[in-house]
Amino acid sequence: MTGKNCKYQITTLGCKVNQCESEALAHHLSQSGWNSSQADDQVNVCIINTCTVTQKASMQSRQAIRQAVRANPDALIIVTGCYAQTEPDAIRKIQGVDYIIGNSDKHNIPRILSGSLEAPASATCQCHDISTERRFQPLPDISIGTRTRPFLKIQDGCNNFCTYCIVPFARGRSRSMPPEDVLSQIRKLKQSGYREVVLTGIHLGCYGLDLSPDTSLLSLIRRIEESGCIDRVRLSSIEPHELSPDIIRLVSVSEMFCRHFHIPLQSGDDRILKRMHRPYTRSFFKNLVFQIHELMPDAAIGVDTLIGFPGENPEAFENTYSLIQELPVSYLHVFPFSSRKNTPAARFPDKVPPGEIKNRCGLMRELGNRKKTRFLENLVGTQTRILVEEKTDTKTGLMKGMSSNYIPVLFTGEDHFKNKIITVRLDRITKNSQVFGSRIDPRM
Repeated sequence: MTGKNCKYQITTLGCKVNQCESEALAHHLSQSGWNSSQADDQVNVCIINTCTVTQKASMQSRQAIRQAVRANPDALIIVTGCYAQTEPDAIRKIQGVDYIIGNSDKHNIPRILSGSLEAPASATCQCHDISTERRFQPLPDISIGTRTRPFLKIQDGCNNFCTYCIVPFARGRSRSMPPEDVLSQIRKLKQSGYREVVLTGIHLGCYGLDLSPDTSLLSLIRRIEESGCIDRVRLSSIEPHELSPDIIRLVSVSEMFCRHFHIPLQSGDDRILKRMHRPYTRSFFKNLVFQIHELMPDAAIGVDTLIGFPGENPEAFENTYSLIQELPVSYLHVFPFSSRKNTPAARFPDKVPPGEIKNRCGLMRELGNRKKTRFLENLVGTQTRILVEEKTDTKTGLMKGMSSNYIPVLFTGEDHFKNKIITVRLDRITKNSQVFGSRIDPRM
């Protein structure tokens, strides 16, 4: 049996990069004659693209694998992604798995599926040492999926080796897509009808330093801006010390680049930052956020925090809490510390009790909700441009669009508005932070 006219299912856990890779793989299979499964379909191939950034993510990856095996006992089961890269032996113990494909070999999945779909006698593992990878390995197709704002992976791997993080072991060293290829992929997305692309990577701010001659994220986004190759470009997460003043200034005057920055803080305590091996200080981060806010008061500024890192005493937590309280941030992602095997932090003393981590995370999430509400309230009554994504309610005619500064806006509209960029006025927000707007007729 070969793949033509067969059904496939892809389960994706984890980050935007994994989502991008899964969408590219799905597009390739569809173009090759495969059919995406519908609910309750019996499928011929199940691909589980795993995550291992936390203990919970690893557990969820194992659950997803077992669920796929139970639901599709006759299907070929392929496990890939970060958990497959770091824990292939653990996956071998799950009965019913046919292939274990590490991140460095993920691009080989279409080749495997182009041949016979007969299951091997025992689990076949392709997990090479990803630390030796030095070349960006694109998937066979660009990320054309069901979303209106597709992800484009332009960088992979990470050189930071923060003491708590397993990602460099799962993704390897930083590797970048050449600039000409980035521009070509964006043009293809534009030709396919997309209006916005989200540039993503594992360590996006390190883009281009591995290329010859080396280049930079700033140089790349200048070229994208000058090319005019698409309507809107959104940058995913960038490390604080790599979000340069020049990048901020470019975004502040650009009509193409979205006024949206996602910046990992992790801790607002200098002692904990040093222990984490984070190369900036509380003061540096504070100045960076205020610099963005001064140039773009309406910009969305998202922040990651990692709570309960070993040695985070009440004073260190208060330093993080008070810093976020002081800053004009728009939303907050709060993660509890999760010990990862083979990372230095797993051996650190002064562990914070799980109950205390949970309490602190609750306090941070409450603060994040207040920050989000304040950000939205300050914009009520203003006008903004949104990319219309979908109809959320056929009875009321409510549609949803995303603004440049990352506000999902609900408004009453017709189906033909989908995938168009229109002007709306932000009229009101609800108690659960839903934003309702009304369309501004350009003829008025």
